[in-house]
Amino acid sequence: MGRIIFFEERNFQGRSYECNSDCSDIHMHLNRCNSCRVDSGCFMVYDRPNFMGNQFFLRRGEYSDFQRMGGMVGTTMMDTIRSCRMIPMHRGQFRMRIYERENFGGQVHELMDDCESLQDRFYMSDCQSCNVLDGHWLMFEQTNFRGRMMYVRPGEYRNLRDMGVSNIMRISSIRRIMEIGQGPARFCSQGQEQKQKHIVMEQGTRCSFITGEGMDPAPAPAPCAT
Repeated sequence: MGRIIFFEERNFQGRSYECNSDCSDIHMHLNRCNSCRVDSGCFMVYDRPNFMGNQFFLRRGEYSDFQRMGGMVGTTMMDTIRSCRMIPMHRGQFRMRIYERENFGGQVHELMDDCESLQDRFYMSDCQSCNVLDGHWLMFEQTNFRGRMMYVRPGEYRNLRDMGVSNIMRISSIRRIMEIGQGPARFCSQGQEQKQKHIVMEQGTRCSFITGEGMDPAPAPAPCAT
């Protein structure tokens, strides 16, 4: 089971709220939320209630200032956290059908692994609907798992534009949310000039997952506990 602790102030100060499941509105427990600590598991956090708005994927670690998180991954700045989802770890196969247009129209392709570029692999410039059959996934607006992201779990999504992400989001790459033991994983730095930390889910491939600030680089981050 995952556990995340939210704090009203930056640097883990002020009142706190501990959560080990989905929470549709953190402001029911705190007046505001400006930092958090993930003790176990994986979570998606959102800057609007009811799992809407900009989304960020968090693994175990410390996140001392949400307003810096957007800059860390090259996305819209996040003023506060309003809701969160705990992501169950999936150990079986991964399978998703992606469609070029809404309501399962246009080209259709089946994914069972990560896709760095829908355009290069399927000649699809966008994905507007999908059917997630197995596993949990992240969809990114840029190729190579960069930019704003969207979390999808098993179910039908007839119109990804209606999922509450701020502004219109074009889907360009898709990645599985995998337990660390299912593949090589390590921390890396994108370079001193950008001063960003990323998790490498497959050796040699960067992605926009956020790591905890202040965590020392390690050969393998802790797995997401169920």
